[in-house]
Amino acid sequence: MAAAGIAAASELLHSLKLIACYQQGSCMLIRRISTAKLQCSSQTLVKSAPQQLVGVVGLEIHAQISSNTKLFSGSSVQFLAPPNSLVSFFDASLPGTLPVLNRRCVEAAVMTGLALNCTINKKSVFDRKHYFYADLPAGYQITQQRRPVAVDGVLTYSFLGGKKRNQVMRKNVHIKQIQLEQDSGKSLHDDVNSQTLIDLNRAGVGLMELVMEPDMSCGEEAAAAVRELQLILQALGTCQGNMSEGQLRVDANVSVHRPGEQLGTRTEVKNINSIRYLARAIDFEIQRQTDVVQRGGTVVNETRAYNSKSGETVAMRDKEGLQDYRFMPEPNLPPLMVFEDIASLPAGIEAGQAVILQTIKEGLPELPSIRRDRLVQAYGILPEHSFTLVNEDGLMEYFEAVMKSTKREPRKAIGWVTNELLGLLKQQDMTVSQSQVVPAALAELLELQEAGHISSSIAKQVFQEMWRSPGKTAVQIIREQDLGLVSDGAELHLICQKVVDSHPDEVRAVRSGNKKVLNKLMGLVQKETKGRADPVLVREILQEKTS
Repeated sequence: MAAAGIAAASELLHSLKLIACYQQGSCMLIRRISTAKLQCSSQTLVKSAPQQLVGVVGLEIHAQISSNTKLFSGSSVQFLAPPNSLVSFFDASLPGTLPVLNRRCVEAAVMTGLALNCTINKKSVFDRKHYFYADLPAGYQITQQRRPVAVDGVLTYSFLGGKKRNQVMRKNVHIKQIQLEQDSGKSLHDDVNSQTLIDLNRAGVGLMELVMEPDMSCGEEAAAAVRELQLILQALGTCQGNMSEGQLRVDANVSVHRPGEQLGTRTEVKNINSIRYLARAIDFEIQRQTDVVQRGGTVVNETRAYNSKSGETVAMRDKEGLQDYRFMPEPNLPPLMVFEDIASLPAGIEAGQAVILQTIKEGLPELPSIRRDRLVQAYGILPEHSFTLVNEDGLMEYFEAVMKSTKREPRKAIGWVTNELLGLLKQQDMTVSQSQVVPAALAELLELQEAGHISSSIAKQVFQEMWRSPGKTAVQIIREQDLGLVSDGAELHLICQKVVDSHPDEVRAVRSGNKKVLNKLMGLVQKETKGRADPVLVREILQEKTS
């Protein structure tokens, strides 16, 4: 009988319809958060009115836990695996199967809570949340509605503000809770054949749901908060945070109101999978609701989706009728216990079988905010430079590798990394790891400039050539193209004399006390030498000839 049951169950799993997997084009890394319509400082002010409306934004974020197996089963977790190839009997909700909690997922949630300054509940519980979709075989999701694993945290995030967008603005958003829960499967609707295909590979994958309080006021702030969270999760190793693969999904709750009055009716923009789209969706929704209120209309409590092509949110379904999820305690899971230290373990329980706060605290890595402060202190760079280094994947490691190979002052080297290198990466939609110029090669170029072998303009020219010809070193390019600095005094005297003789008006201006005109004469000399003249020597010669 048992063998027959297993055979029948296996046949049921394999009878699930297969769907064609496809991967959309990979998303480029978002290097700068920008919004199309609205800018915000402390609050987003929208259009002129007797008393201006401001946006209010809260977020619900689902982060897929980095784990080899699912939350309550031993099935593997793998993106783009063949459909329905990673489904256990429990994932398919076959009768008689029971959940077994994945310790790795619990430790990831606790570590994330600690990094976000949360209170970790020593005792938390699981609940069943009932709703019915084809990709939820059990008809309920196991979550933590009553007593989640972590509560009452704070996320400090930063973004570039000010008139010139070069001031680091810091703000806080409160974390209401972090709860463990299962992911659902995936439905693909085939309109041509009027059918829906189901892939249960994702069913049961461990998620952390992070609920952020409505402490933000515009898309820019929300995008910055999510980017900071993404960096924290990646530093912890608790979530890879790849939004293009659905590892980080954001729901935004948006409303508008006049300061001093109660909050307005909110709408929920679901399943935003890009930081750039998050900012745009929120700003559009704030403007849309503002227009509705100012026309005397009423904002409808509804779920909306963001259309990235039109840049607008569109209605999906209304939420006026409160859905009853019929929450109930999960009867097949005991309370989840987290212990303070080894000494607090009950008799008979070994450290390897329990989740211990002290051990997790000791394993916390350097977080992004600490990295930024360390970079400012260690290298004397500006805070906005540390912001760019940390927020761009791999850029901090690239900069530190350059500094290990050069004696150039960090303040002089930072511009090469954040301007020259990053500019080319953005231009060609490449990541730092794809850079055509390795840190050691850039360091060699900086050393040649520091030693006076090439000018700054020639150094930039050489860098461009190094990018186009990755196999060539700076020394080879300088030699092949004869780009070395002209330091021959006699030759420079002749060139400077030629410039002075052909520009008498500028010479008279310098002799009259307008020293700034000397820079123009220097530029003319550099033009004659194609940027190769020693600027220090050229200045001395011109000062002598115009005195």
